[in-house]
Amino acid sequence: MTKIIQGQYVDIQNRKIFPAEISIENGKIKKIEEKQHNVKSFLLPGFIDAHIHIESSMLVPTEFARLAVIHGTVATVSDPHEIANVLGKEGVRFMIENGKESPLKFNFGAPSCVPATSFETSGAIIDSEAIKDLLALPEIKYLAEMMNYPGVIFKDEEVLKKIAWAKHFQKPVDGHAPGLRGDDAKKYAEAGISTDHECYTAEEAAEKLGLGMKVIIREGSAAKNFEALISLLPEHYKNMMFCSDDKHPDDLILGHINQLCARAVAKGIDVFKVLKVACINPVNHYNLEVGQLRIGDSADFIVVNDLTSFEVLQTYINGKLVAENGNSHIKSSAFEKPNNFNTSSKNPEDFKIKAAGDIIKVIEALDGELITNEIQQKVLEKNGELISDIEQDILKITVVNRYEDKAPAVAFIKNFGLKKGAIASSVAHDSHNIIALGTSDEEICNAVNLIIENKGGICSVNENDQKVLPLPIAGIISDKDGWETGKLYQEIDKMAKELGSTLKAPFMTLSFMALLVIPDLKLSDKGLFSGKKFDFVDLQKI
Repeated sequence: MTKIIQGQYVDIQNRKIFPAEISIENGKIKKIEEKQHNVKSFLLPGFIDAHIHIESSMLVPTEFARLAVIHGTVATVSDPHEIANVLGKEGVRFMIENGKESPLKFNFGAPSCVPATSFETSGAIIDSEAIKDLLALPEIKYLAEMMNYPGVIFKDEEVLKKIAWAKHFQKPVDGHAPGLRGDDAKKYAEAGISTDHECYTAEEAAEKLGLGMKVIIREGSAAKNFEALISLLPEHYKNMMFCSDDKHPDDLILGHINQLCARAVAKGIDVFKVLKVACINPVNHYNLEVGQLRIGDSADFIVVNDLTSFEVLQTYINGKLVAENGNSHIKSSAFEKPNNFNTSSKNPEDFKIKAAGDIIKVIEALDGELITNEIQQKVLEKNGELISDIEQDILKITVVNRYEDKAPAVAFIKNFGLKKGAIASSVAHDSHNIIALGTSDEEICNAVNLIIENKGGICSVNENDQKVLPLPIAGIISDKDGWETGKLYQEIDKMAKELGSTLKAPFMTLSFMALLVIPDLKLSDKGLFSGKKFDFVDLQKI
């Protein structure tokens, strides 16, 4: 049976827009005929998120898809290293198999850095032999972000083996090298790293483009570089892509890659260049089985109201209507709930720190950034112990090993703004131990124990109230649908802000305070860590 769709056809390759009629048979584009009609809406290829961790939406792939298709997303390039750090290859397979239950085209990578470093405890290890096994799978399209850029530069044998297997299977290697410049960036690119989504500045991105890497503009719930990099798009549009990297469920309800297109066009950037970045470049770079709205392609396309707001009216995948006017036609499906959570409840005494001096190292969190600074400040002392200083906004932060019973690592952080209570999460990149901060040891302990009780989740607590979003799948993913998960997340986020947090996304920012591969000062379950020295540092030794 032939399906006919009319609209203003956006021919990105030939830079033309004309009234057309598209014929679809057996899920593929059979004909594209120029034909006069009165339909004003536009037909264009579907949007592709060129780098995302589905787990950061706190949704299984099938539930992520139900939200994403509303905004015209037809495919993702997905790094499952969050669940891999918890469950290893079993976690990757869970994502692949669950993704197959959805029409959205998930394209998973083989996680290259599990664990991300040797300075933290994760739930699994994926070595070069495991990478070989994963890359051999047809569902695995690439070697996911190589965060261990020192290992690349200094030719770590295991790192080079992983890259070699990607080359063997003729699959691209994703990069992750924030701030890397000069000779080190050159060595990184020459090793075969093909992309980077971590550029801080236009100068850094331009340098990496000059080295032959593709630069991905990222706008997630916490990390954002759109404004820093968008000026490069008009000249370098052939070698750029859009991504979200990490997108919380409440943000995904509001929009996805369509938002980046609208913002780019609003800056006066040529719409054909913007759409090449959003719809075409990921297909070509990763060799995706995603249609580009050409004759013979899979019928993966969208109907939008205009080419300024990119309001999505309909989304088609393999010729089937999967979303229309803000409603998803994808149904929920059943799934298992694998997990790895093996720690017992804690006591307030576990979070005490004996004072050894007046000045300590403090993590300075930056709103909307993954990077942090190391600052040195005097902190409050009571009965010979260091405590949170609410007046100076220097709060105690802890990372608790969730895979075995170990003493918590404790440090201090600035700029979260809490005036009372505590917040905690088992979403803590990349090893996903429990991370919490608060105004007192008792409140921090209550928050940590609430996460342990639920075997994963995010929570806000105060002496009179507590809210928790359980995450029973690997301790990082909800078993609810996207709308319910998003609503619960919003309630907990709202409570965190009522406790005093001044950050736009306090839980997303919190989740990156244990990510050691992003400079500078961070905290793992093993201790305070300097990204510049790439080693542990003493909290009280200045």
